[in-house]
Amino acid sequence: MGNQALGDDLKTVRKVKQLMQAYASQSQDWVQHAVYHEGTRYTRNLVDDGNGKYNLLILVWGENQSSPIHDHAGSHCMMKLLAGELNEDLFAWPKQAESGATELNLKRTAALKTNSVAYMHDNIGLHRIANTSSTQKAVSLHLYSPPYQMCKSFNEKTGASVQSSCAAERLTKLGDESLGLRQPSSMHPHSVTTIKSSRCQQETSSITSMKLCL
Repeated sequence: MGNQALGDDLKTVRKVKQLMQAYASQSQDWVQHAVYHEGTRYTRNLVDDGNGKYNLLILVWGENQSSPIHDHAGSHCMMKLLAGELNEDLFAWPKQAESGATELNLKRTAALKTNSVAYMHDNIGLHRIANTSSTQKAVSLHLYSPPYQMCKSFNEKTGASVQSSCAAERLTKLGDESLGLRQPSSMHPHSVTTIKSSRCQQETSSITSMKLCL
């Protein structure tokens, strides 16, 4: 994959997407990474940092919760739904007017079912992910390449944006019995718990093998 992660290598982008599509979600592969903190919109759990070329995360979405409308700081984003259902709203970038940015234009809405795979890049637009269920959490697998620390969140009505931190905030260990009881260090919409596993570890789990050792 080179020093610039996926970069403009669309063949590798398609290959990674095919790998995600080929994997059939099995909870025993990923449940140990699926930590959720009550009171947050969703929790971002870092599974592997990919030698600085990508981040592999598992997100757990609370009931009736959504992300802000956001960009991806030039990164490729692959998302596979592991459990539950999510909706994706795709927006065009705001147009600049003399008075500033304008209301965001909704381009489409897609329903994502378990094992669905979605791809996102700033060249496509902005998006918002939502768990609209009032009774069921959702779990999704995300690969970001290259990894990024900051992104922009957008106001749907005005198109105005603010910088948001997407960095991992805490390092915990797998098997920590208190893991599920800990609270994130902030209530920011992009709350993160970092779960670091050994890099490019050779295991039978399809999730860990999806690290790709790129």
